[in-house]
Amino acid sequence: MAQETVPLPTPAQLQWQKTELAALVCWDLHVFDGEFYVQKNVRITPVKDYNTFNPSKYDMDQWIVSLKNAGFKIAIFTVSHETGFFFHQSDATPYCMKALKWQNGEGDILRDFKEACERHDMLPGVYIGTRWNAFYGVHDFKVQGEDEFAENRQKHYNRMIENIVEEIFTNYGDWAMVWFDGGAHGPEQGGPDVLSVFEKYQPDCLFYHNLQRADMRWGGSETGTVPYPCWGTFPYPSTGAGESAKKEIGANNFQLLKTGDPDGKYYIPAMSDAPLRGNGGHDWFWEPNREQIIYPLDKLVNMYYNSVGHNTTLILGVTPNADGLMPDPDVKRMKEFGDEIQRRFSNPIATISGTGKKLMLKLPERQSVNQVVVMEDIAKGERVRKFILEGKTKQGWQILFEGSCIGHKFIHRFDDMEVSALRIKVPESIGETQLLEFSAYYIEE
Repeated sequence: MAQETVPLPTPAQLQWQKTELAALVCWDLHVFDGEFYVQKNVRITPVKDYNTFNPSKYDMDQWIVSLKNAGFKIAIFTVSHETGFFFHQSDATPYCMKALKWQNGEGDILRDFKEACERHDMLPGVYIGTRWNAFYGVHDFKVQGEDEFAENRQKHYNRMIENIVEEIFTNYGDWAMVWFDGGAHGPEQGGPDVLSVFEKYQPDCLFYHNLQRADMRWGGSETGTVPYPCWGTFPYPSTGAGESAKKEIGANNFQLLKTGDPDGKYYIPAMSDAPLRGNGGHDWFWEPNREQIIYPLDKLVNMYYNSVGHNTTLILGVTPNADGLMPDPDVKRMKEFGDEIQRRFSNPIATISGTGKKLMLKLPERQSVNQVVVMEDIAKGERVRKFILEGKTKQGWQILFEGSCIGHKFIHRFDDMEVSALRIKVPESIGETQLLEFSAYYIEE
């Protein structure tokens, strides 16, 4: 009888899950207009004066170093968003850095970002908004209207986007991931053909996403969390976005995106995203006098357990201010978060790896334990289907947790328990269980 197989991640997907913490750096022209950001208005209203962009203390190294110090492994920059302005030197659109008085029209934020990532050993990603473009009058991928004028404008816009994407993919070296906001409708839906440009010039990069392909999936909310279990496998090769999502994907408040499918044929791991300024607000972009909605440390830590600890990568939205700097309160909170995760998980009591249906973790002595980290070797796929965690107390073996999905990482918190050993039993798996890590911790809150 043939051995059952599980979907395997590509090297890019494997790298993505190992990063665990990603920063989405959100910047656009409306950061500088002094007006509160209202998304539905920004999507349909061109910016009054793009030369309000004048970050007088701009320091890209400060951005990237602040992310590095917080433990982020990948940074993703919004080279364009809903205003339609592109933060690079483009020959394909005049609505770009060339148009600005700032730095005499010679600035290139994307270039600065990419070079700073390389200097500071940060994986670089680029976020390209094509679905909304207030400057060109493109709404939900489309030029409005049905006449010849609209048809010609659509063809022009599609060619322009293809050329812009080619610039970004050829003039700046290799990217770790590309993120097309809200998807990237292809020619079949009347949009630009960005997927073929991507596959030609960035074949080793992560693609997120269009109706043909998604190398990762949205986790179904912007809370920075997913429920348990959250499988890295999915029944469809792509996810769609909003109205373009299959009914099965959109049903029950995107439940399938949140949980994945253990029997899915495609390896498409989930991500958990939230803005850092999301506690009592939801600011992806900087606004003055909004420091009070920065997530407190305890909520960020809880977010980590329910994202990274549930087999996803946590994406935190961060945003430079109108001076061109990551704001001090945001930098401080990010550093506190990174330090706290380091404090909690840098010194396990004991740790092992191994294969098979049962693994024993002996402790140096009987002592209190309150957290366990388990990691599968997902280069070989998600194999575990059912597992049991147990602790050896004075009364014998006690069950700590019965679960299903482990994936890249599963973290279990429980009340303090004095044990001399821990073990994991795997009654159900596809092929031999391959555990990269099985660790015990005692963490003081």
